[in-house]
Amino acid sequence: MPLANPLMVDHLLFERDDRNVFEPINFTVDAGDILQIEGANGAGKTTLMRLLTSALQPTSGSILYQGEDIRRCRYEYLANILYIGHQSGLKMTLTAEENLSWMSPATCSGDDIRAALAEVGLRSYEDVPCHNLSAGQHRRVALARLLTSTATIWFLDEPFTAIDKQGVATLEALMRNHVDAGGCLLLSTHQDLALDGVRKYCVEPHKQRSLR
Repeated sequence: MPLANPLMVDHLLFERDDRNVFEPINFTVDAGDILQIEGANGAGKTTLMRLLTSALQPTSGSILYQGEDIRRCRYEYLANILYIGHQSGLKMTLTAEENLSWMSPATCSGDDIRAALAEVGLRSYEDVPCHNLSAGQHRRVALARLLTSTATIWFLDEPFTAIDKQGVATLEALMRNHVDAGGCLLLSTHQDLALDGVRKYCVEPHKQRSLR
């Protein structure tokens, strides 16, 4: 069932070396939304993603999940989000199937895992150790998590990295299916999306203001 008011970001700030990384962040995300995070290199897009997934703590401002600060409902929030970042997060000594198995909910069966790998183009690669797979195949293993996760809110940081044209089409179809089912999606990418209804939010680097 779609969440009511799944995410609201209110005047979010983060300091590094006693300086704000970006201008205050304010936006809301509703069920069925796709929000594309834009900004120049170094503007703080990945920092924002890490704040939204609670890997970093904001200096000020708040992130609300269904109207409640995520610091007060941390476990419920983390149970309902999925984050895929720049790095695949794979263990290279494990096979594609073994990696996806430990990254997926315990309710996923072996058949579920193999079906997910097949859908992202890794049929017959299930038993191959990941150190023998290409960078693009590593990315596909990580993205197969989208098929096994039950999370409503997806955070994807540069998800199209190292995947080919067919992989892009597959990923966009997964995104479309997710939001059509009432989920929501926040992603950082420089790629134009072949999806309807994409909203954009630009992260502005902090402007140093002179004192007078």
